[in-house]
Amino acid sequence: MTAEAAPETTPIKPAPRTKRGWELIYRHSWPVRITHWVNVLCVILLLMSGMQIFNAHPTLYWGNAGNQNDPYMFAIYAEEREVGPPIGWLEFGSLKLDTTGYLGVSIDRDGYPSGRAFPYWLTIPTYQSLAEGRRWHFFFAWLFLANGLAYWIYGFWARHFQRDLKPTGSDLRNIGRSILDHVKFKHARGDDAKRYNVLQKLAYIAMIFIVLPLMILTGLTMSPGVNAFVPWMLDLFGGRQSARALHFFAAAAILIFIFVHIVEVILSGFFNEMRSIVTGWFAVRPEDAKAKESEP
Repeated sequence: MTAEAAPETTPIKPAPRTKRGWELIYRHSWPVRITHWVNVLCVILLLMSGMQIFNAHPTLYWGNAGNQNDPYMFAIYAEEREVGPPIGWLEFGSLKLDTTGYLGVSIDRDGYPSGRAFPYWLTIPTYQSLAEGRRWHFFFAWLFLANGLAYWIYGFWARHFQRDLKPTGSDLRNIGRSILDHVKFKHARGDDAKRYNVLQKLAYIAMIFIVLPLMILTGLTMSPGVNAFVPWMLDLFGGRQSARALHFFAAAAILIFIFVHIVEVILSGFFNEMRSIVTGWFAVRPEDAKAKESEP
């Protein structure tokens, strides 16, 4: 139940060696690979349709109600001027940034400035339509939930979470070293590459058991039908507008996670990582390839 599904590091098939001494391990089982790619599709379309919905009222409040003149915590908007084109602004608390050309005000298809929180090329549909955005969002939200539940069930049944994601005492003691290795863009080799480092484990745990459940629960809290069935959810999150704000910030956390994940995939070996999530097989680099090649 994550945008980028966690690999299973325990080989379930024989691990042959390539001519250069690289070891192949069966890293991802087929349930993990399928749920991973379904999540990729769902998350992309949920983010794009979510930005379409946000454009209808690009302001976040805390509490149960949020009206045009109420105090807000976050907003993306266009400021009209008597002379010259409008200016795009992003406000978050006391922070105010000029985002003209990117957020608030961007160039539309005809080459003119357009006052939209998120530009047309980031939203589904590309034209402004709250109703269409909701249709896309609700359909893929239910697909995302069903796929996530399937991943959760498999993760516990196959002991994937306990075996591959639970940090050990040694992991936690070496967290400083892991941070330093990431800063130096130093990637694991040999046996260390067959399992997650502690930062990866903590990131996946946070995403699977905190951020994504928060995303789903706050989304349900904004539904009037769900409110009628479980009214206590509004009290749990402090009101519908509070749930909307938390939903937005959870989406931002998912975006950050995806960005970091993609960067790490590229830096650690794009083709090897892609092969593992498509076929299941991952090539592990020896700790000292030259020394192994020189052995008789």
